Amino acid sequence: MARSACGFSVALLGALLLGTARLLRGTEASEILLPVGSGVTVHMKLVSPALPVKPCYIVMSRQHVTELIISPGERKSFTFSCSNPEKHFVLKIEKNIDCMSGPCPFGEVRLQPSTSELPILNRTFIWDVRAHKSIGLELQFATPRLRQIGPGESCADGVTHSISGHIDATEVRIGTFCSNGTVSRIKMQEGVKMSLHLPWFHPRNFSGFSIANRSSIKRLCIIESVFEGEGSATLMSANYPGGFPEDELMTWQFVVPAHLRASVSFLNFNVSNCERKEERVEYYIPGSTTNPEVFRLEDKQPGNMAGNFNLSLQGCDQDAQSPGILRLQFQVLVQRPQNESSKTYTVDLSQERTMSLTIEPRPVKHGRRFVPGCFVCLESRTCSTNVTLTAGSKHKISFLCDDLTRLWVNVEKTLSCVDHRYCYMKSFNLQVPPDILQLPVQLHDFSWKLLVPKDRLSLMLVPGQKLQQHTRERPCNTSFGYHVASNTPGQELYFGSFCPGGSIEKIQVKQNSVVTLRTYAPSSQQEVSKQWSLLTVSFIPYFKEEGIFTVTPDTKNKVYLRSPNWDHGLPALSSVSWNISVPSNQVACLTFFRERSGLACQSGRAFMIIQEPQTRAEEIFSLEEEILPKPSFHRHSFWVNISNCSPMNGKQLDLLFWVTLTPRTVDLAVIIGAAGGGALLLFALGLIICFVKKKKKVDKGPAVGIYNGNVNTQVPQTQKFQKRRKDNDSHVYAVIEDTMVYGHLLQDSGGSFTQPEVDTYRPFQGPMGDCPPTPPPILFSRTPTAKFTADELAPSSPPESESEPYTFSHPNKVEVGVRETGIPLLNIQGPVEETEE
Repeated sequence: MARSACGFSVALLGALLLGTARLLRGTEASEILLPVGSGVTVHMKLVSPALPVKPCYIVMSRQHVTELIISPGERKSFTFSCSNPEKHFVLKIEKNIDCMSGPCPFGEVRLQPSTSELPILNRTFIWDVRAHKSIGLELQFATPRLRQIGPGESCADGVTHSISGHIDATEVRIGTFCSNGTVSRIKMQEGVKMSLHLPWFHPRNFSGFSIANRSSIKRLCIIESVFEGEGSATLMSANYPGGFPEDELMTWQFVVPAHLRASVSFLNFNVSNCERKEERVEYYIPGSTTNPEVFRLEDKQPGNMAGNFNLSLQGCDQDAQSPGILRLQFQVLVQRPQNESSKTYTVDLSQERTMSLTIEPRPVKHGRRFVPGCFVCLESRTCSTNVTLTAGSKHKISFLCDDLTRLWVNVEKTLSCVDHRYCYMKSFNLQVPPDILQLPVQLHDFSWKLLVPKDRLSLMLVPGQKLQQHTRERPCNTSFGYHVASNTPGQELYFGSFCPGGSIEKIQVKQNSVVTLRTYAPSSQQEVSKQWSLLTVSFIPYFKEEGIFTVTPDTKNKVYLRSPNWDHGLPALSSVSWNISVPSNQVACLTFFRERSGLACQSGRAFMIIQEPQTRAEEIFSLEEEILPKPSFHRHSFWVNISNCSPMNGKQLDLLFWVTLTPRTVDLAVIIGAAGGGALLLFALGLIICFVKKKKKVDKGPAVGIYNGNVNTQVPQTQKFQKRRKDNDSHVYAVIEDTMVYGHLLQDSGGSFTQPEVDTYRPFQGPMGDCPPTPPPILFSRTPTAKFTADELAPSSPPESESEPYTFSHPNKVEVGVRETGIPLLNIQGPVEETEE
């Protein structure tokens, strides 16, 4: 704090003294004397544009003037009419040096007249040196060397150097420079013009350069740039950002310590329209057997070069009608070689057809002034900050980088199915090639684009280890994960982020998809290489839902599941299902995060269906109008299906729910009830047998099925939903035709039936629950939603359970609304065989 205060006091004192000096210099007389033959001219004039304040004048012999010119051999005294002339006037001191009629004054160039003899104004010293075309002139700059700046840039201390050359009568700008750089020498031919601008407050009293005689350089100029350690330099072609002179040659010489490495990158360039020759850059690289090495400006430039090297820019003969412009801005980066720079890695993509690999910098902000570059080098010579390796070739790469964690790898691969007959039920492993995993940089993304024929096939993703969906309630904390999204234009849908160690066994996707493996740490590549991390994709029969998740909950943890497109809502008129398996010794509890969905439909209806295929129990909820169900318990595997409407703006459909498993407890009352019901059933069967044997063979007229609404033969069952069947026995028929039911009681001793077996009820023995629930047919109706539970079956609902007793007789034109169990709940199509004409 004391040091800061002291510094502030010194600065304040300096400002006061400077202000006093300005006041005194503004009022006291100044005198400038230019010796005869000095070749120096002093020109004092108003700043342009003039300040809109009280005018200030140069006072000479009581005359007020706004401009003063002093030639060699003249002495002039003057004062200013104001106390701050530096805001009104500028001073230009120009010296002409003629090396054509006499010897050149080589050596250190002095400021003449010295700054102490000049008024305190912004000053520009100009040296204009004329020489023959066969004579080379060299400007040598003392330490600190120069740093080239581009258009619009300025120097921190206000001191700038502007250097120009001559081509016949045309002046060519070489560049503008500040202090503290790498440019040590500039060689010119046919004369040079050097300008040094000093602000009025700068105390500098020396030029900082000298002139030496050199032989002809046979080009426009040569700029030498010296690196003593790690660093960078940005340089530009002559006349930049204007056009480089036609058919000219410009060279940069770089002096680099042998233990360091240099790389060149072009920041900005344009090419002109050539009639003859070709614009190019040429490198003279130590140790190269093909010097000079020629590159086009569009090519990637050399890198990882050890020692000194030259770079030359060659123009061409331009089209007179439409010449265009040639210009170049480039950067040279010098840094220490890393251990990885001596290693070569082979990435074999020769067997690939649809893969591309890009190594690029990760987006990181750097606080240091000098940041060593990170380069990827092909064949150890052509280096760039990012490199894309294409399929069909074998690539050799190396790295020139101080910290390889600043780079990462992104890969894309396309798996497409053109002929659905060939792809049907075929599987492919989504595996990262070993050549990519052995690279010393982190694999960021590996994306597989999966393409299927429209309305022909769908996709099924099966992980080697069950997946967990990333949610805020249970985030993924693994080193890598998968992002799954559909990739159909206009129908993009993000299914979510998933990581190993969960309960999702497979994900079925309706259409084209992108699966992206993303890593979150450099160490993740070891985990990715393991077999259990594989993901298998299969082409399966087409289905109409957007996605189906197959879930087997973990007995130890909650399983959090959320609808796709969580941030933006499920797309309009789309449907998603979860097939949740419940082990036989467990009970699943289904809980929803919110009480209401918050959805508002513009058209159509949005529904949620919860269905137990084994018990045929089903509940349907309107997501727009009804409260979401409270926690419910399920002893059997069940489906959760949501179908969206066309929602209003800002009212999107997104659901979050979770499933927990608890051990199933034995209900003693259920066991006793079931045993009692079994005894009653055996007693009823005995009566039936006796009745059949004693029945006389009379009245063979047609039997009529009589509906009896008062008989209840239902076996007691465990409650599956909140509502329960009580007295609704519409599924029971009391009159039995002896040849229709329990035909096995009429078997003879030989095992054959005495009467043909007709219309005998058989429980469904095939697999159940493979298809999600079908959305109700009233999807676009605005009538109230019906709820069908185990208490009240819908007219199109299936039988309650295969374990319930049912009896049938011949129906006599009586229709009973039982859903056909042989028809799938969802329209699943296999591959369609095309007929040959």
